[in-house]
Order: sequence, then structure tokens, then C-alpha cells
Amino acid sequence: MRDVAEHAGVSVRTVSNVVSGYTHVSPEMRARVQHSLDALGYKMDYLARGLRSGRTGFVALAVPYLAEPYFAELAQAVIRAAARRGITVLVESTEGDSETERRILSGGLTNVADGVLFSALTLPAADVAATPPDFPLVMLGEHDVGDRFPRVGIDNVAAARTAVEHLLEQGCRRIVALGRNGSENGRQRAEGYRQALSAAGVRRVNWLVAPVKDWNRAQGHEAVRQLLEGSGPLPDAIFAFNDALAVGALHALNASGVRVPDDVALASIDNVPESAYTHPPLTSVAPDLDVIAERALTLLDEQTGRQPAGESAGPVVARRESTPFRLVVRASSRRQHTD
Repeated sequence: MRDVAEHAGVSVRTVSNVVSGYTHVSPEMRARVQHSLDALGYKMDYLARGLRSGRTGFVALAVPYLAEPYFAELAQAVIRAAARRGITVLVESTEGDSETERRILSGGLTNVADGVLFSALTLPAADVAATPPDFPLVMLGEHDVGDRFPRVGIDNVAAARTAVEHLLEQGCRRIVALGRNGSENGRQRAEGYRQALSAAGVRRVNWLVAPVKDWNRAQGHEAVRQLLEGSGPLPDAIFAFNDALAVGALHALNASGVRVPDDVALASIDNVPESAYTHPPLTSVAPDLDVIAERALTLLDEQTGRQPAGESAGPVVARRESTPFRLVVRASSRRQHTD
């Protein structure tokens, strides 16, 4: 580091700030130091840095399923954002298992990481209250584990309301809510569905709420297949609680000869890359995963104290941050209106 500082004509602290990913370095100074880093072939000695600073340079990301497109995209966004800060991400898949989530809560990843970004699926808030973690932790998504730690995600209720309002604008009135499963995510998206119908003066009917066990393609397909084989009238739209459910629903509709969107319109949440390539392409609410990743890492930084030498970390603020989203309208819901 001293060699790099001499080559760049700066202080060793400035070099340290650049390689540590400290944000308050001017672009010109960062470029100047980076030029010297590249010219001298500097490589970070992570073991030495850990011994000196008490930090590893790694953060852990725990998500339920890497096989599900949303969580794979989220992991990629976190990895990109962390790389810009000089941080390496260790990814753990919990498979939605409550014991695995409890192990993470008890510090099961902190022997190799400075902090944890945690997207929980089944963890009860009571467990957090009973044995509160003593390590840096930021929750991702809307699963409720209490208010002890910061949480970053979209406003689920507003996102669901936006998708259903769009279907209502297309003239749909018998809109199925596909995805009720007892989870906090499911409760919030069902509430957005309810709010949109109520505001439009549309009566909510129980048979239009289709429960599932998990939010995946197979469950979406099976729920819609049963719906189509039932004795009730055909719905004119389906609001799926995520894209995986919507893809399964779309397969069932296509297999039954139901035209989308002419007979049944379809919209969902997540906007994974697959949604642009289904037949027809899927209308979906798109969260800004890059913003989620950046905000989560910033909140983790506040706890791990990733500050330059001589500055102390700020206090942990257990706040909930809602990040932007937008509705991406595609052919699965776009109906041609005639006067």
C-alpha cells in the first residue's frame, strides 16, 4: 500500500480508503489511485486485512431459493453492488427451512462474514425477540421479523394494488388472486388486491382467491388447472403474487385453450427476465433490485463500521425502507378496447 501511495503521490490512508470501498473519495482521486493499483499489480491480502481490521471483507447473503428467478436476480444485484465496494458475497440457500433460518439467526454465517443480508421465508418474529442476534444484519423483503433490524424492499401492498388497478383499467372485474399461502408477503399482496377492488367498487368473492403452498410454477399451474376444471364461471383476469406462479398459470391457460389476454388477462410481480419471453409476454411489477442491493449494503455498512481510520460507525437504526417499483405492461394484460 505504501508503494501504491508513493506511485500515486497520495497518502497511505487515501489508498486504504479506495481499496476498502469508502464512498467519500472523489472520482478523480479514485481513478488516480486505481491507475497506480493497476500499474503495480496490487492485490488485496484479505487475511492480513482481516487480522488488522477485525473484518473479513465478506458479507453473507441468505435467500430461500437460488433456483427461483427472483432470488437469483437479487443475488446477482447484491454481488454487483458489493463488487463496487470491494466486498465479496457468500451466498447461502435456506430452501425455506425454518431450522436453517434459525441457524443463520444464531450467527451461523458470522464466522466467515462481517454481516448478513437475510431474506427470510418462515422465521417467526418471536424467535428474533427471544434470541436477538448480536451481529450486523439487514433484512430483505417483507417477511416480518419485528423491528429490531433495518429492512429493505418494495411496498408490497402498493405493488399489488398497482397490478390489480391495471387489470381493472382493462375492464376486468372477476380477478383471481393467485398466491395466498399464509405468509407475510402473501398477506400484504392480498391486501393490495383487496384495496384495489374496494376502491373500484368491485365485490371480492371467495372463490376468486386461489391458495397455494409455495410460489412456484408447478403450484401456479395446478391451482389454475383446478380453477378451470371447476363449476364456476371463467374469471376474466388473474393477479399472480409472483412471476413464477404466473408462468405456471399461463401454461395451464394455454393448455386449456384459454386465450390470454382476450379471455383471461394476467399480471404479476417480480419482472424476472423470463417474463419478457413467455407466450404472450407477461405484465409484471418490476422492483429495482439494484437499488435494493445498494440500500441494503449501505445499511449493513452502518453496522459493520466500514469507515476510514479514525471515524466511528453510525448507530444502528431499525428502519424500514421502501424502494421504487414500476409496472411493465406487456401483452398478457393489454386488451384492445373498441368503442
